[in-house]
Amino acid sequence: MRAGQRIAVALLLAIAVFALLAPWLSGGDPARQQLERFLEGPSLTHPLGLDHLGRDMLARLAHGARLSLSLALLSVMSAAIPGTALGLLAAWHGGWLERALSAIADAVLALPGLLLVLLLAAFAPGGFWPLYVGIALALWVEYFRVARAAARILLAGPQVEASRMLGFAAGYIVRRQLLPELLPRLFTLMRFGFAGAVLAMSALGFVGVGLQPPTPELGVMMIELLPYYSEAPWLIGSPVLLLFLTLLGLLLLSREQEPA
Repeated sequence: MRAGQRIAVALLLAIAVFALLAPWLSGGDPARQQLERFLEGPSLTHPLGLDHLGRDMLARLAHGARLSLSLALLSVMSAAIPGTALGLLAAWHGGWLERALSAIADAVLALPGLLLVLLLAAFAPGGFWPLYVGIALALWVEYFRVARAAARILLAGPQVEASRMLGFAAGYIVRRQLLPELLPRLFTLMRFGFAGAVLAMSALGFVGVGLQPPTPELGVMMIELLPYYSEAPWLIGSPVLLLFLTLLGLLLLSREQEPA
């Protein structure tokens, strides 16, 4: 394992442990307000201080990290599985099915991903499902195109041709000969997609079209705390630093895993 990969794994594990254990360790309720403790500084009881409504920043940051990471993971998996399956289906059958699926993928690709999320958010402002569905719809095209292009080359190779002549079923060929070659590329794509989903969710929350206050989400926390950056810079610095470290770990891991 290379040095960059070790750093990336350590960062991501630390963030995951923080998201899971910090609320339990702090005992703080992310929604509990103590207005008389406005912008209170860090202390032993509240290591990251209290925000403008007297809410515990450690608990809110941990809940925000958990929400962002879980939504990103759900969106990436919801895009990767059907996208890969449709790419394999198009490459296997070819003909009109491949042309139809490619046309749908090109139509989705013509729309910017954030615009697609914004269109869905208009039906349910501040809801969870527009973010999830929009990010998944924007990401599945990448898996479809990569899986289709790679599978077309593999299906024309001598190993697959020999397996077909010997009468092996399609499931065996996909499981034994296609997926082992595709998975390294797909995992790299998933890591970049995960980073993009985390960033998209935070960006939408920051501009006010994603999740809405008082939901403890990283982008929402940034826009809530921005007016107080001069009085309590550590408050807005916390979600910014957490987002930076998360993206750094994911992108560093992706670069280290790229094929030579």
